[in-house]
Amino acid sequence: MYELAQKGLKAALSMGADEAEIFIGEGHGTSFDIRKNEIEGAKESTSQGLGIRVVINGAVGFASTNIMSRIEDTAKNAVSSAKVRESDPDWKALPSDEKYPNVCGIFDTELKNMELDDCIKKAIDMIDGAKTVSNITVTSGNFSRGFGKSLILNSNGIEIEEMGTTVSGFVDTITNKGETSTAYDFEISRNNDIDFEIIGKNAAELARRSQDAISIDPHKTNVILHPFAFSDLLDSTFVPSIDADNVQKGRSNLINKLGEQIAAENISIIDDGLLDGGIETGRSDDEGVASQRTNVIENGVFSSYLYDSYTAGKDNVKSTGNGSRSSYFSTPSVGTRNFIVDVPGSDIIEDTEEGIFINTVIGAHTANGISGDFSVEARNAFTIKDGMIDKPIKSLMISGNMFDMLKKIDGAGNDLRKVGSTVTPSIRIPDMSIVG
Repeated sequence: MYELAQKGLKAALSMGADEAEIFIGEGHGTSFDIRKNEIEGAKESTSQGLGIRVVINGAVGFASTNIMSRIEDTAKNAVSSAKVRESDPDWKALPSDEKYPNVCGIFDTELKNMELDDCIKKAIDMIDGAKTVSNITVTSGNFSRGFGKSLILNSNGIEIEEMGTTVSGFVDTITNKGETSTAYDFEISRNNDIDFEIIGKNAAELARRSQDAISIDPHKTNVILHPFAFSDLLDSTFVPSIDADNVQKGRSNLINKLGEQIAAENISIIDDGLLDGGIETGRSDDEGVASQRTNVIENGVFSSYLYDSYTAGKDNVKSTGNGSRSSYFSTPSVGTRNFIVDVPGSDIIEDTEEGIFINTVIGAHTANGISGDFSVEARNAFTIKDGMIDKPIKSLMISGNMFDMLKKIDGAGNDLRKVGSTVTPSIRIPDMSIVG
């Protein structure tokens, strides 16, 4: 892999590039889909490819390929692309002079070497877990296990290779007796430490508890958002406003608000590329900038936007290590790493005399990423009475504004959970509008 990258780098520079970067990604995966309590097809996949980014007189060109023998042609295409583009006055330089930290918990040899039969067993475990609850069917689901490596090499001296593993499980269940109700559960990890039977059991129990639901009238009350629900809203309403690219283009609610109190004093939010076992943990970001821990909100005070190298250059600041690629065939852009919501926890249900508990929401993607306004449908919602989960709710909409919510949050649970790259507990917001 290294020799190939060197070849591509040399080719790009010999063709006239002032700067050049090679990104090579390689992945192997095993996955199973589940339909109606049965495994429906297995897939083993291997992918490999490379992307080449070059700079000529401030103009950036890019090309990619999954045919590794065509690296010189790909370099030629990237150079040709840069030559027909106009110079970008905001371009500074590719990353350089990085010292990389050590990280832990992102590669599991046992997971990498897992046999197909062991993968099948974990998928079956999810189905069996759901079957421990009577009158439940797993309508859909997925097991996925993967491992891969990447290499970033550039003409400014960046050389960084990473290896990682992931495993995840998801099931969606439905009741098949009495009132129809559905629910899902999901887990993801970098290590072989997930109890897949529990995933199925949790989803099935939640579907069963959601039967015989009641209707409620519109009112304002305490609302507790499960990590699934809160992470969806956070990703759609708050994260866009800390993306430096959005800030620079005037598409953020947080322009010129560094140093201001934007959340309750006991709330901190950290973007952490170094988190042990984090889904987005690595020694560097996806353009070779050393990973770091960035305080986005510290004790309620807005502390930092998130930058990749390009947006950092525009503001004459250092990148926060948030250059992110979806694959080798894309250029970097700003993305979160492990996005951690840090709020002092308690038994939040027991501490709530009356309110609503919401497990998941539907429609968070329709929220306004600039203003923070949202209106979403709640799924698997329950009333809270005298500090206990009480009755399921038939239909429920909640609306509000994320920036107002952050200031109002008055409690969190002890149920810290990884929801993809977001790490959050349940969150309580008082006086929230709900419509039954």
